[in-house]
Amino acid sequence: MKIKKTYTYALWSALYVTLVSAIFAVFYYVFLFDSLGVFTVVIFAISIFIISFFVIQFRAERFIYQRIKKLYEDISILDINDIKKKKVTTDVEALTKTVKEYVEGKSEEITNLMQRDSFRRDFLGNVAHELKTPLFTVQGYILTLIEGAAEDKKIRTKYLERASKGVERLTSIIKDLDMIAKLETDGMKMNIETFNILEVIQNVFDLFEMKAKKRNIILKFDKIYEFPLFVKGDIERIEQVLINLIVNSIKYGKVGGITTVRVENYNSSKFIIRVSDNGEGIKQEHLSRLFERFYRVDQSRSREQGGSGLGLSIVKHIIEAHNETILLKSKFGEGTEFSFTLEKAM
Repeated sequence: MKIKKTYTYALWSALYVTLVSAIFAVFYYVFLFDSLGVFTVVIFAISIFIISFFVIQFRAERFIYQRIKKLYEDISILDINDIKKKKVTTDVEALTKTVKEYVEGKSEEITNLMQRDSFRRDFLGNVAHELKTPLFTVQGYILTLIEGAAEDKKIRTKYLERASKGVERLTSIIKDLDMIAKLETDGMKMNIETFNILEVIQNVFDLFEMKAKKRNIILKFDKIYEFPLFVKGDIERIEQVLINLIVNSIKYGKVGGITTVRVENYNSSKFIIRVSDNGEGIKQEHLSRLFERFYRVDQSRSREQGGSGLGLSIVKHIIEAHNETILLKSKFGEGTEFSFTLEKAM
């Protein structure tokens, strides 16, 4: 079926030529009384058919190849090295399908490149904006001090403290950017070991107990765990994930609220760690973009709370570097839950 379909054009063309040649031979034999016999006419027709078939096939393929080659040369998105003679046939349907598939592949590639370029522009714009704000703040306070405000001890102390906070914010942004860059380029290798995930969670609770108390937020487990739960992962990176998620729940949870962490069986080989709060939650339109770098649900409130704007992006990178899954569930007005999986230590 493949051969029959591929050479349809040449086959019918050869039949037409053969038919015309045979009619001519019969005409010559009947009307001019030549000595040609019926067997000779048949041999002549078969010879004409075979020769015509290969000549037409060769010429047709060469003709199509030259036209397609010219098309590839004229269209900048098509690479001339991608077209080979062996791919060219006189089967127009197959040829159309091949070209269509190639163009669709290139169109998808172009779309991806355009999305990446758009993401790159947005990212550079966000980086410039995030760095500019604290940088100009620090610059403003320092210039004010240089211009004479340093003589007043009270003003000097206040401005230096504010400038110091600006520098801390700059340092935080650069540090987080460096971490993301290393994670994306595989420069930061995961040091996989076995550890008790409950102990790490408790350490993070202890670390941010005072910060939570300032907003009257309770940090707690969902229940009393009688036995340790051992997992495999990079303990420092997983601790960073928990820090980012718990700090987020403290920043954006409601005053007097609760942040709860639970560890449950995800399947026979994995645990799922859930960090939930009863804060205001996140609107549906923001959920798909929440892990993007510098994306903020509420720009003004987020900057008041501080941070680099890269916390959730770092969380996503670290979890994916462990070949695990990060999940988000939120209902506006009721609260938010972040969860991620970790391999059990068997």
